[in-house]
Amino acid sequence: MLALRKVKPEAGAALVETELAAPGPGPGEVDVVVRAAGLCGSDLHAFAWDPGYAFMTDYLPVTIGHEFAGVVAAAGADVDAFAPGDRVVCWPTVVCGRCAGCRDGRPSACEARRIVGLHRDGGFAERVRVPAGTLRHVPPTLSFERAALCEPLSIAVNAVDLARLAPGDRVAVLGPGPIGAAAAFVARQRGARVLLIGLDDAARLALARTVADVATADLRETTLGAAVDAAFGGRCDRVIEATGAPVSVEEGLAALRPEGILVAAGIHAAACRIDLARFVREKKQLVGAHDTTEDAFAEALTMLTAHGDRLERLITHRLPLSRALEGFALARSRGAMKVMLHPEETEGTIQ
Repeated sequence: MLALRKVKPEAGAALVETELAAPGPGPGEVDVVVRAAGLCGSDLHAFAWDPGYAFMTDYLPVTIGHEFAGVVAAAGADVDAFAPGDRVVCWPTVVCGRCAGCRDGRPSACEARRIVGLHRDGGFAERVRVPAGTLRHVPPTLSFERAALCEPLSIAVNAVDLARLAPGDRVAVLGPGPIGAAAAFVARQRGARVLLIGLDDAARLALARTVADVATADLRETTLGAAVDAAFGGRCDRVIEATGAPVSVEEGLAALRPEGILVAAGIHAAACRIDLARFVREKKQLVGAHDTTEDAFAEALTMLTAHGDRLERLITHRLPLSRALEGFALARSRGAMKVMLHPEETEGTIQ
């Protein structure tokens, strides 16, 4: 089968013909025929071998890709929750079940968690074998493409949950990529006043406005502080950072009112400098958001069922798996919002 594999601990990945490791799924495993797989920012980081991804070295070669949906082809003998023909989506976190977080019923706090598509083979392939615990059933009314948006949308839901916002709150979302645009959508659904901010990002900001129905600003034309002041008449109540640029955290804290909350959801390759005296005196909170939760994943599925026509607009490009490297180039150049890969030879572009 065709798969996009990270083979060496260096920049790049290769489309190769490979095989599943064994004739059938082992205990606790499920074989899934992949129908749609979204390209994520983490995939771009792994592809480029950016700082913070050297942890993958011991797991190479590995098929990347963790935002995917498909159909169960086979289930291990001890798997009761899934059967051949079931429509499924992957929540790619594999927990150990033994650490304090797992014992306390907080799997998102697992100290030894592994990620499908980073630590073990993922969804940029015709088929993938995953632990049954990573799969969730997909309603028959939800297309595979929309289902594949569930994981990134659930990341956004979790970030908004951690922001603890209330209706009417003034929320600045930094970064108009898929996570930022989705977080703006979720915050707007919760009744917040939302400003989505980008940098030289006119196309993605324009698309995000149609998805999330929010105000936008481009830092090519203004500063973050000025944009927030113009939109809200003062500093904001919450900031959700989804850029991966440390300066966004620094500037976001400055634009935040006293006792406000900044949720950092981006993956940063460099250190961040914080004015701790001001941070403490203004009693602000800085919260890290990564991965998601069971409740957030379930809410994302519900949102996709109710608002799938809008959220599907995030998918700007569809390519067959054989052209995956083109999709990576598009995403890295910010020429795409969300690239969706298909093992089938289906392709197209939403204008």
